[in-house]
Amino acid sequence: MRTSIILCLLLMMIVDTSIAQEESGKINDSINKIYVGTYTKKEGHVDGKAKGIYLVNQNSDTGALEFKGTVAEVVNPSFVKVGRMGKYLFAVSELGANDGANGFIYSYEILKDGMLKQISKNSSGSYAPCHIALDRSGKYVFVSNYVGGVVMSYKINEDGSLAPNQKINLKNPDKSHAHSVKISGDNRYAYIADLGNDKIWIFEFREGSLTPHEQQFVDLEKGAGPRHMSFAKNGSFAYSINELNSSISVFEVLKNGGLRLIQNISSLPASFKQRNSAADIRMHPSGKFIYASNRGHDSIAIFKIEDSGKLTNIDFVPVAGKTPRNFTLSPYGKYLYAASQDTGNVTIYKINPDNGKLKPQEPVFEIKTPVCLEFVK
Repeated sequence: MRTSIILCLLLMMIVDTSIAQEESGKINDSINKIYVGTYTKKEGHVDGKAKGIYLVNQNSDTGALEFKGTVAEVVNPSFVKVGRMGKYLFAVSELGANDGANGFIYSYEILKDGMLKQISKNSSGSYAPCHIALDRSGKYVFVSNYVGGVVMSYKINEDGSLAPNQKINLKNPDKSHAHSVKISGDNRYAYIADLGNDKIWIFEFREGSLTPHEQQFVDLEKGAGPRHMSFAKNGSFAYSINELNSSISVFEVLKNGGLRLIQNISSLPASFKQRNSAADIRMHPSGKFIYASNRGHDSIAIFKIEDSGKLTNIDFVPVAGKTPRNFTLSPYGKYLYAASQDTGNVTIYKINPDNGKLKPQEPVFEIKTPVCLEFVK
């Protein structure tokens, strides 16, 4: 009896320690896997030099990165996304009209050594697929095509293959540039950022299908160019990074899933007057800070999230490279990694958990034409 009590106490101590480590961001010296989406050939906006999808190991204690090699050879895998439980990886092949009839989305099994085994290959429904999203159940995949105003959804089969599920045709397809899909935390609503139409389209999401919401869309400023979105931890506020006018739009999320604009704030310092295009936006796991990337100013903008949901700028931190398109945060928010596609490197920052500020780490990690960074969680 006494032995059983002692064993129970020991188990409770281990669990409590593990939880405390997770909450503080102090985790052991384990290795995390990061898959890197890239460009493999020259396009109008990039000189791709990569070979396909790369695998990088991250030391969760020091933040250091180690290149492990090419794990899948595919043309322009510019966006990659890991499925639930880290079993599968999905990747676009960003092809244009000169490359074939359409772009593609691949699904891969993630093997124990991190290598990828191709499971399926599907048409993306149009050209230049540029973003992948999952619903909260992990059963459906959404692909946004930059050309043609098309968003495709797929059902994930038990073996990891994808089955076409629904094709969404946005209005004004010649003008539309669908850049991303964001699913609400309760899995009831979907938001499509349409850069070309300066709109965020709103849909209800039920049983795998999207149907137009009663508030079909929310308009942004003309020439804003909504690109990616992030949600507050409690789901009450939404944040859109706008590529063309380098701003962040803040929305109150209404009880019925609609959006109400409450703030527009620049992603740039007021003194910067040169050309810029904003790219990505990420919420810190604490829910206290939000980060955005600038291409041109070549920086990461840091904002504090006020109780009202509105943003207050904290800092602008330069990246050690050019064109930081995508960036990501480590699973517990200890480090931020910014991929600079035009200089072929990744800047590593340590995050101050108290004020959200970033401290660059040395050395800068070299890797060819990195575009998207995705942790296996």
